[in-house]
Parts: sequence; C-alpha cells; structure tokens
Amino acid sequence: MAVLAIGDIGVVSDMMHIGDEAMFEAARDELAARGVDVVGVSSAPEESAARYGVRTVPRLGFVGLDRDAAERRAARLVAAAGGEADLADDDPARGVLGELDAASGLLNAGGGNLASRWPVHIYERSTLAAMARARGLPVVVSGQTFGPDLEPADAARVAELVRTAALTSTRESDSAALVRAWGAEAVVTVDDASFLGWPSRSTDAAGSVLVSLSGWFAHRPADEVEQRIAAVLDRAVRDVGPVVFHAHFGPLGSAAEPSGDTALHERIRARMSEPSRVEPTGDSLGAAALARSARLLVTGRYHPAVFAAPAGVPIVALAADDYTRIKLGGALGHWGQDTVLDLDDLADAGAAAGALSRAAGSRETVSARAAERFDAHRATASRWWDAVARTFSR
Repeated sequence: MAVLAIGDIGVVSDMMHIGDEAMFEAARDELAARGVDVVGVSSAPEESAARYGVRTVPRLGFVGLDRDAAERRAARLVAAAGGEADLADDDPARGVLGELDAASGLLNAGGGNLASRWPVHIYERSTLAAMARARGLPVVVSGQTFGPDLEPADAARVAELVRTAALTSTRESDSAALVRAWGAEAVVTVDDASFLGWPSRSTDAAGSVLVSLSGWFAHRPADEVEQRIAAVLDRAVRDVGPVVFHAHFGPLGSAAEPSGDTALHERIRARMSEPSRVEPTGDSLGAAALARSARLLVTGRYHPAVFAAPAGVPIVALAADDYTRIKLGGALGHWGQDTVLDLDDLADAGAAAGALSRAAGSRETVSARAAERFDAHRATASRWWDAVARTFSR
C-alpha cells in the first residue's frame, strides 16, 4: 500500500530547508511503521528519492504562474484526473497522475503553510486534493498551519480542501479555529516533526545559546533589526554562555557566498563584539539533535522550537508578525513555554537580554513542564498516525 504525499521538499541550488524536509521525513517514518509506503512530490525528485529512499515525482507546475494562469491550470489538471482532458507528454503533472492510478490516498504534509503570502502552495495542495477526489481517493491534511492571512478566494480553496478531507490536523489552536469556522473538523496536535529522531542528543551545542534566525522582519529596516539582535546576543554571551548559530535554511555545501539564513547570521556575527561560532546546516535529524542539546534556544525559525521544546530546552522566540507569532506561540505553548518577543521588543536591549537570562535560568521548570506533557503529546501523535494509516487502508 502506498500513498502520494506532498510536502515542500527538494534541495534546489544546494539550499536545504530543514523544517519542510523534517515534516515529510516524519510522515514517511510514521507511515512506514504502520505498513504504508510514501511516494513523494518534490521540487527535486531525484535528490529527494535518494535522501528518503522513496519514489518521487515532480510538482504540478504552478511555480511562476499568476493567479489567472493558476486557475486555468488547476481546472485542467482536475479534468485530466477525471479523464476529461489530456496532458502534454512533457507536462510535469503526468507523474502525479500516474501515481494516483495506484495510490491508496493523498497526504498533504505540513510543509507549505496555507496562507495568501504563498499562493503557489494553496493552488498546488488544493488542486492535488481535487485530483485525488476525482479518482475517489481519501485525502488527509496533517500538521498544517492555516492563515492567518487568507484572501477570500484563497480561503474558499482552503476551506474546500479541509471540508472534503477525510482527516485534518493542525499544530495550533488558531488554525483549528479557522478549520471549524469553515464547517470542518480538526485535531490539534504538536507539529509532525516534534519527535523526529527522538531521543537524539548532540554535544555540538551542549551548554550553548543556539541561535536560528529568519530574514523575515515584516518590512522593518534590516540594519536596525540586525543590530538589535547582535546587541542582545552579546549580552547573552556574557550572561548565559557561548553563542552558536545554526541556519535552518542554508547551503549544504561550501558556497562561495553565504546565502539564506547563513547570510543573515554572518551579518549579525559581524555586528557582535563577543565571539560566536557556526554549525553547518546539515539535515533534519542533525538539526533536531542540535536543538535538543542547547542550554537556551533563540529562534525566529519555527522548527528549532519544535525540536527543542519536547526536550525541555528553554526557548526565546522572535516574532515578526501575526503569522510567526501564531506559529511560534503554538509550538511553545504545547510544552508550557511562552517567551515570544516581538522584534520591536528588542529596541530595549536590556529588557530583551533580561528575558533571555530569565529563560535560561528557568531550565529546571521548563524541563519539568515538558516532561509532564510528553507522554500525552506522544500518545496523541501516535493516535493521529494510527487514524491516518487506517484511512488509507480502507
């Protein structure tokens, strides 16, 4: 038995996005443990096939299309899935159509958050779901964030996706509330990658302040934000311990010029007066182990918090807007943490550094809260994947 699974996977131009890869990897592992094989939809099919040991097919061909063109393509692909239209021999969606012939269903994995800032993901996932329905196949949506920014047309597409899905899970209550407002049901779980590789530990960041940042500042002046972060991290070195930077969106090789989060990290390091060091991006399992070994995590990225929180690592999350605040607050809240600072809060370097010091000093309390919640969250996640496997075996 095999299911077609779409996550936002595929290393392109040597750039790894750990969080998106981690959710797909976790789904593959959970379903494999229940006797279900996965066929992946990838931006780089050959790379993903080698990385995960699964069959892969290309994405549907929405990248680069404006909304009108995307609407037309969506209609044609659904018609093709229903046997009412043909696709050209070189159409990238032919691989998906071929896999749907033998698939037991479709899994929409958590990568590619469904918000209007990324319309390509909305078109891709809603269209693929409609193609699966045209073949009479069940659709499952797992570990998803919805919104909060959704234009009316996008909201209608996403609402149709969840109303027609056999199962839907979200990773925070705000997303679940949206799903219920659309007249569908949703299970609230921790992120699908929360237990990836558990109980992995690493010595590479042991006792350190691990830093993983995103370059999305919600249109704030970059120089100003970067200087504020550098000032806070200087204080963290003096008050808490050595700082280690780890890019969750970065190059796998030795690029001539830093790119992605790596470039941001290098700019901030150059502004710091205290020393710091860098851990290479690596892969999802390595990133999870690294996050779980830290003394304190400072992150603007989501998945470092997902990895670290179950291990009882204190976290200071940096939110740029409502979207990042909802995601980061949800990840921390599951495990009894709540230190989410707005980027504007960094203007008071002393207060921000104090928040970091208090978080670092709360390790015992944070660890106890995580331990209290661990078994319940792990059981909920296990029941979720049991239900997913049953859905695909009917």
